Amino acid sequence: MKIAVLGAGSWGTALAVLLEGKGYSVRMWEFFPELAAELARDRVNEKMLPGITIAESILITDDISEALESAEAILFVVPTVAVRSTATSAEPHLTGTPLIVNAAKGIEQGTTLRVSEILDEILPDRFSGRTVTLSGPSHAEEVSRGIPTTVVAASPDTEAATLTQEIFSTSTLRVYTNPDQVGVELAGALKNIIAVAAGVLDGLGYGDNTKGALMTRGLAEISRLGQVLGADPLTFAGLSGMGDLITTCISRHSRNRYVGERIGQGESLEEVLSGMVMVAEGVNTVRSAKELAGKTGVEMPITGAMYEVLFEGRDPGEAVLELMTRELKPELEHHRG
Repeated sequence: MKIAVLGAGSWGTALAVLLEGKGYSVRMWEFFPELAAELARDRVNEKMLPGITIAESILITDDISEALESAEAILFVVPTVAVRSTATSAEPHLTGTPLIVNAAKGIEQGTTLRVSEILDEILPDRFSGRTVTLSGPSHAEEVSRGIPTTVVAASPDTEAATLTQEIFSTSTLRVYTNPDQVGVELAGALKNIIAVAAGVLDGLGYGDNTKGALMTRGLAEISRLGQVLGADPLTFAGLSGMGDLITTCISRHSRNRYVGERIGQGESLEEVLSGMVMVAEGVNTVRSAKELAGKTGVEMPITGAMYEVLFEGRDPGEAVLELMTRELKPELEHHRG
């Protein structure tokens, strides 16, 4: 099988290495020509995934038509903000009906579309409803080193999800299928907001009690919005929900938690982002989720607080105090407004 990996960041590189290790013919596309040339020459992604060798058999190119030539599966592993432009560039070069797999975790700003919805807009009609979302607790740093990991392949198309499961499964990466693409995508995107908040708590010096409460109430917030948008509530108790939420909130690898920690320590968002090489999806997702909450009337207090801290300069400690002193409620109340 010939597989095109669109995106040569840490996750794209990790998945390209994994797929090549299974014997697939892999081509990896990088947007920036100078970076593509550097990766092809050095065979290591020193900035994004240091220490992991990229096999010579993996073709690395900045020419998307070359990457997509005869591809039987196409993996989108670019930041959510780049999915639309990447799909637009890829569309003229698609032949047949290759498997389309998305590994980005975010919600598009302005449109509030999930990634599969963006792909459905841009790609030909023959791909509609057949895209697969690959999501779950899966840091590239660990997957690339063979640390046991489990993820979900989600699609309303059972055949496409099962094929993705077969392609990506190894002795160290176990893939489950799930028909609830809506829930899996929302969980993967929204947990990044809670991870930024978890980092803020770390930066403020709060403890395990506080973070446990944040993750639990964060999951309730994600579930409320998800159910209104048609997701299966059980998805949020699974790998792409609770599993990814826990991992992203506590991991030293988490970019989103890292951003929050530095903000909790008193830095501005601009200061933090200016020193980062990789994208923290949660920052943009805060804007999109706040807009979705307004559209649907779903109460999302943590998202609202994080919006104020990130974009309105609110003191993080004050934001936590306000969350703690809100109107008292039953734990299991599903309040939408």
